[in-house]
Parts: sequence; C-alpha cells; structure tokens
Amino acid sequence: MREIKTEQAIGMVLGHDLTKIIPGKFKGRAFKKGHIIRQQDIEELLSMGKEYIYILDIKEGELHEDDAAERLAKAIYGPNIELSETSEGKVNLSAAIDGLLKINQEAIVAMNTVADIAIATLHSNRIVKKGEKLAGTRAVPLVIDEEKIKTVETIAKNFEPVIQVMPIRSLKVGMVTTGSEVFKGRIPDAFGPVVTKKLAALGSEVVEQIFVPDDLDEIQAAVNKLMDKGVEMIITTGGMSVDPDDRTPGAIKALGAEIVTYGTPILPGSMLLLAYYKGIPVLGLPGCVMYEKSTSFDLILPRVLANEPITREDIARLGYGGLCLSCQPCTFPHCSFGK
Repeated sequence: MREIKTEQAIGMVLGHDLTKIIPGKFKGRAFKKGHIIRQQDIEELLSMGKEYIYILDIKEGELHEDDAAERLAKAIYGPNIELSETSEGKVNLSAAIDGLLKINQEAIVAMNTVADIAIATLHSNRIVKKGEKLAGTRAVPLVIDEEKIKTVETIAKNFEPVIQVMPIRSLKVGMVTTGSEVFKGRIPDAFGPVVTKKLAALGSEVVEQIFVPDDLDEIQAAVNKLMDKGVEMIITTGGMSVDPDDRTPGAIKALGAEIVTYGTPILPGSMLLLAYYKGIPVLGLPGCVMYEKSTSFDLILPRVLANEPITREDIARLGYGGLCLSCQPCTFPHCSFGK
C-alpha cells in the first residue's frame, strides 16, 4: 500500500476499511477495504479528516476482486441466467425463468482447480424458480493475477454453456393404466391422481387415461389411440415388474419404440422404463410411484419435459446419489437424492 493525497485518489482502490464517527449518532465502517474511490467520495473522506489515504497499488496484469468476480460470472453464465451487481467481491447468478437447472460439473471442477478461484453452485438437474440464486463467483484475494481469470475464461469456452436454465414444456399427456384388477373395478386406480398431480405441478396435463387389462394387444391399441389423438407424452402405469403377467414393457418394445432403459439404478423406482415412440417420450412407471414421495420418476420427468435427450449413460449416472432415504419430512429436491 502507498499513501496518497485524497484529492488525487479517484479511481484508486482503498487498501483498508475507514471508520466514520458521529458522536452520539454513528460509529461504523464508511468505506470498505477494496472500495474504488469516486469523485463523489472525496468530500466525505475529507470531512472524516482523511487528507491522505492508503490505496492498493494494482499493477498491469492484476485485477481487483470486483472486476474478477464479474468476469468469472460472465464466463460461466448461459441462457436464462441473470447476473447480480458486484457486492463485496461477489457476483450471484440467478434464474431468469422457471425451468430445469443444468450445470456442467466437469467445468466447475476444472475452474475451481485454478488457484484463488471460488465458484459455488447448486446441484444440476433440479427445478428452479425465477429469481432463485443458482451460483456465486469470487476471487479469493483482493487483487488477483489476471492470467488466472483468463485461464477460467478459456476453460468455460470449452464447456459452453456452463450454467443455464432450460424451459419446461407444457405437454398434453396420455396415460395407459394396465392391470385386470383395476380394469374390472376390483380396486380403485391409485396411480392416476398421483401422476396427474405431479404433472400439473410442472405445467403439464393428463388429457386422457385409458384402462386396459394385462393384455399386450390392448396395451398397444391404447397407446396408438392416444398417439392418434396427438398426445405429446405417454405414461403407462402398472405391469412394470418382472412377473409373467406384467406385459407393459413387452408391449412398448413390440410397438417398435426405442427403449432407452428398462430399469434404473435408482431406489425407489428401479423398474422405470424410458422409451421414445415415433419421437414421443414414453415413461413406464413402477408401483412405488403410487406411495413414495420421491422416486426415479421425479428425477427423470423434469428432464423429459425440458426436451433434454436422455441416454443410457445419463441413467447410469443417476445411481450415484440415487438412493432415497425416505426422510420424514421429505425435503426433496433440497437433499442428496439424485445429486
């Protein structure tokens, strides 16, 4: 730090906190260490008795923490993200819309391995609301070598976008409920109300539900009937286990659908099916969806609604963090499930 006359300090960086005292009224910090001195600050500094002040001597090739945090934020933000103003050396990233948060974890890890860089985020693949804080950036020291920021910017370009919010589609959904016991009225349907509620919470609607027995031909006919009516997603409930009379997976496969997975490394919900039939997503739901608060369905549905292509590898990755502990009360998605 070096001493300089206050009137000559405009644009320079204050090297320490300055305390202001008004007897009987106020005592506290008037200017924070790292503050960039402005023309309008000069009169107040002089009124505080500061004829000289100590400033940070930022050399060429160095950045103040505020400038560094802003460049970090601009390097990682993508579609539907808003940046806050810089405050205390930090910039926050928030959702500009309701949607599905997508964060490239590999990129965040690579950037945080650069010395003196701090980028903190939420977990990826969770539903977020407009205005919700998603990430924050800062440089650890008050003054940082600009080359470190340039390194992060280079990393970010290789992973663009690092952080984005994908909009959620509102789809017309058709439901096929299998099971002779439900079809013949022996027991009431418990799937329909649960699934309808989960879809409505994400802005989609069940436009028709068809009940069929455990018969391959009737299951296929019901799916095709819904397709002819223009549904944008099909959900099948019932008949998803390995019992010989559970024929739903076989019926979907026999239609010629592209099966992404029948089975997931997620508990509860390991017997979930994900397929695409004539470009339309098809989800086969296991019985646990009826009574468990959070299942594989809750992890995969938002990604389908966001029109994100899902591969078998994506499903395999869900095994890490894919064990729900059935906590009471349930705090999903504010927990480790699916993370």
